Amino acid sequence: MQFSGLSAFPLTPFTHTADGGEEVDERAFAALIERLADAGVDSIAALGSTGSYAYLSVAERARVAEVAVQHAGDTPVIVGVGALRTRDVLANIAHAESAGAAALLLAPLAYQPLTDDDVYGLFRAASEASELPVIVYDNPATTHVTFTLELYARIAALPGIASFKIPGIPLEENEFRARVEQIRAVIPEHVTIGISGDAVATTGLLAGCDAWYSVIGGTLPEPALRITRASLAGDRVTARAESDRLAPLWRLNAELGGSLRVVAAVAEHLGLAPARCLPLPLEGLTAADRARVAEALKRIETRD
Repeated sequence: MQFSGLSAFPLTPFTHTADGGEEVDERAFAALIERLADAGVDSIAALGSTGSYAYLSVAERARVAEVAVQHAGDTPVIVGVGALRTRDVLANIAHAESAGAAALLLAPLAYQPLTDDDVYGLFRAASEASELPVIVYDNPATTHVTFTLELYARIAALPGIASFKIPGIPLEENEFRARVEQIRAVIPEHVTIGISGDAVATTGLLAGCDAWYSVIGGTLPEPALRITRASLAGDRVTARAESDRLAPLWRLNAELGGSLRVVAAVAEHLGLAPARCLPLPLEGLTAADRARVAEALKRIETRD
């Protein structure tokens, strides 16, 4: 697969059971996957942070990977395999392979602080365990691991490393381009760079990133595709205009503690996920903030 274009990160919706428990809503998840495939996204990344991977058991993750591949049609599926224990990462990799994943997404989760050698050892173990390409997930806000350029270079030299998902940083385009060029200088030519952080994705793509690893693309793929296609074509006017249309959501992401709760509220409002679809203890947004999300959606012009 090509590690470029729009990689859409869907939610893993949960539903609450009669006995007070909770379980993955496979029907809602399958529908989200089919929606993304029908929209024509370049890849689907199941079990990313938007998919709440860190809250799922190894068995739940194996099943989610199966459902994703079964319903994605010809769209390549990337499966997140990160975990606190290398043992569990390797189990997740085996299940992703069995499910038919096209690639792996690996974040170095940490409770105890990880050294650079710890992080490198994790990626080396993953590289040795599978022939599937690996996307390196650099997300310090959730993993508490900070990558240096030296660590990028060490990991990128491992067999199978295919792409880096870099954090979204609020920089001007020229500053962002300089950052991308710094990273490109230390990684092999075949390794791509993908931007995360939806509000700055347009800047990242215009600054030279190859891919957008997108939260909103997992629920609203059409506007995310328009942004991606325009940005990669160098059409700054269209790309900026499309991103500005989604600015009400970007502002809510910043104000309400991140994109996961906001995109869950979007999916619930649109009937794409059941109420309270996040795994506990994540309660989601308050009723007042859900109303703000609904109002933001009204202000966003809808186009097919």
